[in-house]
Amino acid sequence: MTLALIDYQAGNLHSVENALRAAGCTDLTVTADPDVVAKADRIVLPGVGAFGACAMALRAIPGMEAAMRRRVLDEGTPFLGICVGMQLLADRGEELGSHAGLGWISGTVRRIHVAGSDAKVPHMGWNDVVPVGDHPLIVAGEAYFLHSYAFDGAQVAATTDHAGPVTAAIARDTIVGVQFHPEKSQRYGLALLERFLTWMP
Repeated sequence: MTLALIDYQAGNLHSVENALRAAGCTDLTVTADPDVVAKADRIVLPGVGAFGACAMALRAIPGMEAAMRRRVLDEGTPFLGICVGMQLLADRGEELGSHAGLGWISGTVRRIHVAGSDAKVPHMGWNDVVPVGDHPLIVAGEAYFLHSYAFDGAQVAATTDHAGPVTAAIARDTIVGVQFHPEKSQRYGLALLERFLTWMP
């Protein structure tokens, strides 16, 4: 089982790579090569930073978006998006302007609203993950979050609470995205990655 961890200069690659290896991945390639992505058995897209900058960096790699789309949407390869890597699955992001996402899951990434509460932005630290429906990868637990913008749209697989419900995970078909950081979520995060590595959707 080969796994492509996409390197587009916008993710916490070293920590994610270490977490995936700790979860049992033995054939992992950190890559910016769309040909490698096009042949991978599983794909992980991390992401740290502003939505627009991450989208631009991903699209700056010739052929990468097309390879991802073909491998995941057309061929059904299991895909995991982490933090901004999850947000990029949306149609658009509103951080520092309006920016086009991948459009794989219908929704918009908007700033978290905490008016009238003691909650602060960014949403930072440990918080509960509450599944919505039944998805084999998403279970109840506690994970580490760090974000100021959140997904608002369809296919929500889990929420967390920060001055109201905030999307913690989204999913459709062979695609899963998590707003929290599995690589920083200790046992809960490693267990999620273990499930992803053996998931047969």
